[in-house]
Amino acid sequence: MDVRWEIRSSDGGMTGLEYALASLAPTGTLLAHALPDKVDVTVRREDDTVVAKAEKLEARDTTPMARLVLDGDEVRRQDIWPEEGDLGLPVVLPGGEVGILCSWWNAEDHSEWRWRIELYNHV
Repeated sequence: MDVRWEIRSSDGGMTGLEYALASLAPTGTLLAHALPDKVDVTVRREDDTVVAKAEKLEARDTTPMARLVLDGDEVRRQDIWPEEGDLGLPVVLPGGEVGILCSWWNAEDHSEWRWRIELYNHV
């Protein structure tokens, strides 16, 4: 059974702006590329039951990726430069497309970075 990650920017408009609506296999960790500075996150089962929720998760650092981690019925945010242990994790792009992080490299001074994801679908 898939779960749905609903990620909205807390800034912009009365109810915020949608960053991504992504359906994927259950996971305890989801990477997010170019996540807005403040987001609300709700994770739901296919039957609409809320698994976890967080409001106004704020960026603590300027990074290209964030790690969203399920912690009981809450979601935690970690702003990251991906490491070896993040390879193979799902990564959501703005809009909701989800791929698997295949490779990551960044300069030591964080002045540049390069990454690769794999997108796959089977109906």
